[in-house]
Amino acid sequence: MLTAALIALSSTASIRAAVDSPLEAQIDGYIKSLRARGSISGNERTAWLVRDLTTGTTLASINENSPRQAASMIKPFLALAFFHQVKAGKLSYGTSSRRHMELMIQKSSNSSTNWVMQQTGGPSATKALLARHYPGLCQNLRLVEYIPSNGRAYRNLGSASDYASFLTAVWKKQVPYSDEILRLMSLPGPDRLYTKARCIPSGTHVYDKTGSTAMCCGDMGILVAQGTNGRSYPYIVVGVIDSVVRVSSYGSWIARRADVIREVSNLTYLHMKKRYPLR
Repeated sequence: MLTAALIALSSTASIRAAVDSPLEAQIDGYIKSLRARGSISGNERTAWLVRDLTTGTTLASINENSPRQAASMIKPFLALAFFHQVKAGKLSYGTSSRRHMELMIQKSSNSSTNWVMQQTGGPSATKALLARHYPGLCQNLRLVEYIPSNGRAYRNLGSASDYASFLTAVWKKQVPYSDEILRLMSLPGPDRLYTKARCIPSGTHVYDKTGSTAMCCGDMGILVAQGTNGRSYPYIVVGVIDSVVRVSSYGSWIARRADVIREVSNLTYLHMKKRYPLR
């Protein structure tokens, strides 16, 4: 059952940042400027959430509870469901399952994703397991389909608040196999929060999962900034841009939206640098 800590977490996860939050205003202004220039179209919706894990303060919250296409960002939740069953003694975590887990998270393998989901009973059973044991982490999560071979999974949904609550619980070791989930999310691979984000210094640790389809570009993760005082300052950044219609030029669309998420990550780091003595 959900621990008291997770119950407390779920009660605060949806609290919005203050309307006059400087970072939220910056992000909102940046997205509005892109819309004004036509760089983000009227067919596209966004959601953003930034949380300082040192203080637990939400620094930006824009459409945090609005369900958006989850794409591969749903995969860490599937890992949690699997590890819950391992802890319960109903599944085992060995060489084969570990390899599937790594392929699912690091390489975003859809066949391995489906294998993991099959072990926990398929989409509906996996969602029911998560809702029963971790309700505060999946209030807006919709898990209704396996990932087809072409990767066109558009019906699974999640919200920025779901992702931030999940990441907070994992970071605080409040869910089974938290250390292993963090290891999986830190394996080398492309990301939209640190790599090519010009303001974030080399050596910043990142634990993340991207999501990409012809209707969704997102990333959700924890960045651990290093301070000049030798301390670490972890924070969460979640960014999702989804389109209500399939885009015609997938590669260029994903690349441009990934750069938008990187710019929000840049703004976040610069804001964190005002709060803490970061490098």
